[in-house]
Amino acid sequence: MMLAGFLLLLLLTDGESSNGNCSYRDLYQLLKSEGVGKNTMIRPVKNHTSPTVVELLAQIYSVLDVNERDQKFVSYVWIYLTWRDEYISWNPEDFCGIERIFLSNDQLWKPDIIIEEMTDKDKINQSPYFTVDYQGEVSVRNDIKVISTCEMHLYKFPFDSQSCNLTFRSAMHPDKEIKLRHQAGYTEMMFMLREKFKTHEWILLSLYISDPDVDDIETEQSMVVYEINLGRRSELYVVNFMLPVLFFLGLDLASFLISDKGSEKLSFKVTVLLSVTVMQLILSEILPSTSNRIPLIASWRRFW
Repeated sequence: MMLAGFLLLLLLTDGESSNGNCSYRDLYQLLKSEGVGKNTMIRPVKNHTSPTVVELLAQIYSVLDVNERDQKFVSYVWIYLTWRDEYISWNPEDFCGIERIFLSNDQLWKPDIIIEEMTDKDKINQSPYFTVDYQGEVSVRNDIKVISTCEMHLYKFPFDSQSCNLTFRSAMHPDKEIKLRHQAGYTEMMFMLREKFKTHEWILLSLYISDPDVDDIETEQSMVVYEINLGRRSELYVVNFMLPVLFFLGLDLASFLISDKGSEKLSFKVTVLLSVTVMQLILSEILPSTSNRIPLIASWRRFW
């Protein structure tokens, strides 16, 4: 009886081991035998005429700086990319229900997505892994600090609003090879953005996402454009700058009530003039030197 039980246990164990590829290592060996890691520079399509659809979602986690003087917009962005590798697939039932695996980012082809307005190389490390599911869908999230150019319009400073764009496109591939599409998630992104802007100098007015028509673009590349509209919190400038200037203006008008006898009127005028000069120096440090149009507050200051 003991011998029969031992043989039955051995048969059951052998049956489980022969049918059970339950480790990620077994799945990786299968993918490696099918060519994963060998053709990382070639677009993973079985027919070269079929494009690779890349879905993109850029969540602007926070705005770090809006530099009017240098015309720069600095933001921290979470970029989600998803595409399909037609050479990757497996049956989850053959691997104990494993539906996804993490692979190193140097073992698969990845789309060459860039930000057109970016002016400085990102110094944050990219994600070292890709997530791959059993249908060949590859996804990755990268966190990057984006330093981009943005044309500032400061005529209404400090009651101005600015619009900055982040344009995502392929560096080399035309629309026939890579089609860039925007993922869902607009509502969640707007809610998160409004929460992050509460303690910033700027408030989020609106966010528009568009896919320009390829026929209207000279490069014939599909793009996703994020238009970020910001409004300046003007209370700080009103209290620290505009109210003192108005106060000095009132003193200047009050000087006409001072008698012309003696030197009191002249010394008072000189004091007011020096105070206004200091305020002009402060304003000169605030206003950008590269503005195409002189701000209204600077013009008013000149004629005063």
